Amino acid sequence: MRRRPVGAKRLLVAALLAVCVGCGAPPWREATLYDDLGAEAGIARIVSALVERLAGDARIAHFFGPAHLDRSDFDRIERGLSLQLCQLADGPCRYDGGSMRDVHRDLGIREADFDALVEDLQLAMDLVGVSYSVQFRLLARLAPLRREIVEGDPCGPFAWSKESRTRCAAREALRSEAGAR
Repeated sequence: MRRRPVGAKRLLVAALLAVCVGCGAPPWREATLYDDLGAEAGIARIVSALVERLAGDARIAHFFGPAHLDRSDFDRIERGLSLQLCQLADGPCRYDGGSMRDVHRDLGIREADFDALVEDLQLAMDLVGVSYSVQFRLLARLAPLRREIVEGDPCGPFAWSKESRTRCAAREALRSEAGAR
């Protein structure tokens, strides 16, 4: 029986390793939602388009409008949204901000406000070319956050404290001012 030289075995093993390393992910690996959104760059485009829409949406501009937030606030919102969407989409990012309940506490976000934001997100994803099936997958992951974000009517029958009434009056004035524009 003829034996191969030791150098030939090493060369064969090295070639096989090079082929395997060059393969990257195994061919049976399914794309994650993160991949389907365009990874970090795609999520950044979506968030940028979303923040731009939010600032101009009269229904919710009182939360995001330039009269109420400065550029650093927009940068913080964009960074937080990007990290959160990345994490929700199984990307490598880790959202390190507060819980949705804490971040949105006392903002008086109503169902209609949340729905307006979701609509703006869908329009932003349309704008950057995200397919409907991918949009639905992302929205399905965001849907459970609704109960942590929506507080209901801050001016409802249980807004009885002086602080609640003051906050309610201020929010209603902002909504009226935004609607008058």
